[in-house]
Amino acid sequence: MDRTVPAPDSAPDGGGGHAGPVTWAVAAQATLHCLTGCAIGEVLGMVIGTAFGWSNLATIVAAVALAFVFGYALTMRGVLKAGLSLRAAFGVALAADTVSIAVMEVLDNATMLVIPGALHAGLDDLLFWSTLALALVVAFVLTTPINRWMIGRGKGHAVVHQYHH
Repeated sequence: MDRTVPAPDSAPDGGGGHAGPVTWAVAAQATLHCLTGCAIGEVLGMVIGTAFGWSNLATIVAAVALAFVFGYALTMRGVLKAGLSLRAAFGVALAADTVSIAVMEVLDNATMLVIPGALHAGLDDLLFWSTLALALVVAFVLTTPINRWMIGRGKGHAVVHQYHH
């Protein structure tokens, strides 16, 4: 079974940004990087919404918004260190992370919604924290193949790789 995707340099669209074959390890690393920002924002949004007794919709909106903010911020931090302007770094973050964050947010919020009582559980309730942890694991597992596919085509997190030295 082939465990690699052709390098982006050999992709039909000529996309670049990642040298060598795209392994599951590369995809998992990219997903973990994205998940870090997502998780910070997601947890913060869920904690804020739960602490203030917000509705499910308001809590999810806060969690999603903060996931994008923190996800983009972590990517921008790395490419700003490579010397890009703030505007260029934001463009790289949008190209690198938007699909991955969006998929993760759909998956982890759907998980929170389908577990009865998870969003209404208090911050001192194991149900809240265990469901949130499960939601992040589900998001990681199901987003990794998407990131592998995108990196193999020079898209997604592959855009960031050219700035890492």
